[in-house]
Amino acid sequence: MPKSKVRKKAVYTAPADRRTPVKVKAAGPSHPVYIAVMLGMMLLGLAWLVVNYIAGEKVPVMSDLGSWNFGVGFALMIIGLLMTMRWR
Repeated sequence: MPKSKVRKKAVYTAPADRRTPVKVKAAGPSHPVYIAVMLGMMLLGLAWLVVNYIAGEKVPVMSDLGSWNFGVGFALMIIGLLMTMRWR
């Protein structure tokens, strides 16, 4: 059986004039207020759910919301959780 020809390909190198170096700004630690707001949102959501379970029908705003109280509580906790992704 005859052998197939081996083709030599040139190795690709990117042109030097198109490669521009990008400087990345060094990110410092998060501001203490950001951390306080992040933890505050998570705790506020937890407190909202606890108050809803304990005295939800006695609080006028919570009794008007009905089952949307779960959405409010979990939304507050999720906002705090999403803030943790930007925490340094």
